[in-house]
Amino acid sequence: MLDNMTQSDRVFGLLEAEIVSGRLPMGAKLGEEVLAARLGVSRGPLREALRRLEGRSLVERTAHAGARVVNLSEAAQMELYEVRSALEGLAARLAAERASDAELAAIADLLARQKVRSAKNDDTEYSQGVERDDFHYRLAMASGSERLQRLLCGDLYSLMRLCRYKTWSIPGQRKSHQDHERILEAIQNRDGELAELLMRRHVWIARKRFIVAGTGGDPEL
Repeated sequence: MLDNMTQSDRVFGLLEAEIVSGRLPMGAKLGEEVLAARLGVSRGPLREALRRLEGRSLVERTAHAGARVVNLSEAAQMELYEVRSALEGLAARLAAERASDAELAAIADLLARQKVRSAKNDDTEYSQGVERDDFHYRLAMASGSERLQRLLCGDLYSLMRLCRYKTWSIPGQRKSHQDHERILEAIQNRDGELAELLMRRHVWIARKRFIVAGTGGDPEL
């Protein structure tokens, strides 16, 4: 059983990475026989991984078509940014009120390491990692609100990453990092109102970048 769970965790991580990076595009069919052979696992661990991805809203299953990568409409993708703006703004405000100095120091260390990576990369290369290596995830966890953590770090976080990969080719990643630094500074100063305002503005700029990625428009936002 432990071996199956280990295999399931591995398959879940691999498939999630392929989905949020676009290697498995929206709407792609996830045939169990093909995937099991490609990933070198039996169908049991694969099915468990697919169920977990379905729980993250990255996979959808229909009676006759089987499992597919979720296919979000343009309206649904825009709605994600609207919800993110409200929830992440609240997370930033609560972090300013509740986060410990140790938590904020750890986030500052994360941004410092990301800044070093960004300086070595092209401005279109995204320097953040996932979960604890992601600024937005860490702020949600620092909010001190279990319900907000569940809302942001569950399916919304995964769907956010699904949209995020589309903007990687657009210059401006260093500007995004500078936004993170300003948001953190407001939180460290315990200015929840400013932190919320800056986070909402940051997410709205990300929404504009997403629109540009889809239309090929002017990246100057």
